[in-house]
Amino acid sequence: MMRITPTLLVLAASLLSAPVAMALNEYGIEGMGVVSTRADEGRATISADGQRIVFARRGEAGWGLWQARVVDGRWQQAQALPVDVAGEALDPYFSRDGHWLLFAAGRAGKWALYRAAVAADGSVGRPQALAGKDGSRAERGAALSADGRRLLFARDQGRGAGWDLFVAPLDAQGVRGVGVALAALNTAADETDGDWLGNDGAVVFSRGNGEAAQVMTSACAWTGAALQPLGLSFNQTGGWTGAPVVDNAKPGEMMVASSAAKAPRAGGVDVYRLAVPKVAAVAGCVPAAR
Repeated sequence: MMRITPTLLVLAASLLSAPVAMALNEYGIEGMGVVSTRADEGRATISADGQRIVFARRGEAGWGLWQARVVDGRWQQAQALPVDVAGEALDPYFSRDGHWLLFAAGRAGKWALYRAAVAADGSVGRPQALAGKDGSRAERGAALSADGRRLLFARDQGRGAGWDLFVAPLDAQGVRGVGVALAALNTAADETDGDWLGNDGAVVFSRGNGEAAQVMTSACAWTGAALQPLGLSFNQTGGWTGAPVVDNAKPGEMMVASSAAKAPRAGGVDVYRLAVPKVAAVAGCVPAAR
C-alpha cells in the first residue's frame, strides 16, 4: 500500500484547537477536545470560508449535528446545531459555495436526505427533502459536485443487499432526478460517504461492513478506474476508517473519521485531517449511458 509522503504534511495552523495544537508526519487530529472528543464523531464538513465546521456526534439520544467556529485561528467550543427534522441527524456536507448544508435524518434503516439553506451567521434554515423520483429507500451520505448539479449519495438496497453509491441530477430548486447506481464501485460490502475529487469524475468513498471500513479512491466514478485504498497507515483491513470529505476552504486537504489510529486519539471515533490524494484524471470519464 502506498504511503503518504512528507509533502502531505498537515499545516499546523489548520490543526489548532483549544488548547492543543498537533501535527504529525502523516496525519493530524482535528480539534482535540472540541471536534474530536471522548464521544464518537462521524462525518465532518468545513464551510467555504473556513470559519465553521459541522460534524456528527453520537450522544445518549443517538447521532446529532454539532458546529464549531474558528476565532483567532482556534476552534471554539462546539455547540449542538438543531435541525428541524425528526429523529437523529448525521452525515453533514457543505456545498462548495457554502450556501447549503446537506445531511441525513431519521432512524437507523430509515434515513432520508435533506438540504437546508445556510445564512451568513451560520444558522440553517428549514430543511428541504431531497427525495428522488425512484422510491423512498433509505439514503444517506450526500455530496454535491462543484457546480451543484450532481448529487452523490448512498442508498440501502434492502433485503440484506447493503448500501451502494448512486448519482442523480439535482436542479437549483432541489428537485432530484432518478439515481443511477455506480456499478463499477459497488460491491457486496457497504459503499457510503462518497465525495468528489475535483470536476473530472474522481471520487473518494467508504467501503466496509459496519464493523470494519476503509477509505477508497477511484479516478472515475463510472468506470472504477484506478480503484484502490487510500494510502494511509491506519486505513487497513480490519480497522474502521471512513467518512472522507474534502475541505471546502482548503481543497488540497480532507478529513476522515477513524477508530483505527493509535495516536493521537481523543475517544472511540475521531476526526482526522490529511492531504487529498493525488488522483490523475481519466480521459473520457463521463456518466455511463442509461
